Amino acid sequence: MSFTDNAPVLAVTGGASGIGWATVEAWCRDGGVAVILDFSREKLDEALAGAPSDWSLRGIIVDVTDRAAVDDAFASIAETEQRLDALVNCAGNAKPVPSAEMSDADWEALLEVHLTGTMRACRAAYPLLRDGGGAIVNISSVAGVAGMPKRASYNTVKHGLIGLTKSLAVEWAADGIRVNAIGPGYTWTPFNATLQEQGLLDPAPITKRIPLDRWAQPEEIAAGITFLAGPTASFITGHTLMVDGGMTIAGSWYE
Repeated sequence: MSFTDNAPVLAVTGGASGIGWATVEAWCRDGGVAVILDFSREKLDEALAGAPSDWSLRGIIVDVTDRAAVDDAFASIAETEQRLDALVNCAGNAKPVPSAEMSDADWEALLEVHLTGTMRACRAAYPLLRDGGGAIVNISSVAGVAGMPKRASYNTVKHGLIGLTKSLAVEWAADGIRVNAIGPGYTWTPFNATLQEQGLLDPAPITKRIPLDRWAQPEEIAAGITFLAGPTASFITGHTLMVDGGMTIAGSWYE
């Protein structure tokens, strides 16, 4: 994919690091315009400072759990970029907790960020996307199609994102908006790398479950995202693309 004239505008929640930043990189390298929406000023400043000077890129501090902040962010995009061609909902977090010990706060925290936060961004972006016939890509997970222990809230929100994707795809098709999802497998993000360094993550048993025998790199997930967000996927909507090295089709899932 390579953009030339009339460069399309992409907004990415959680776009300052990991898969979100890899998506921004891929979009900007192809000549697109990107707006990073992230709650971490430190990560956002670091990302913007390290970006090539010829990229068309800016950032907005926004917490997706704050409806007013989300609405203001897309109002800023409408005023400054005056268009929006694609939205990628990549903001997320994770906190494994045994279900019997999970507090209401633990449960609600993930719903607010992953599921309600995604809906807030979709709703705020809708007028801009409708005007241009744009695309939305929501970030689900291998946890969106299978159960995992100690991840009841994470499983729930990732399954829910697939349901939200299907619903919006049907409802907004008449407005020319395509809505799809990505289901990343285990990916070497800075977050996971830090967990390994701290001794909190052992990648070996997970790798054994993956037919391709390795974890994904963020740019491999980003390739699927930018495909679904771009014009070459113009007849694809309501679909969840699993980018997981075959993990969710493997019979050894629970070995």
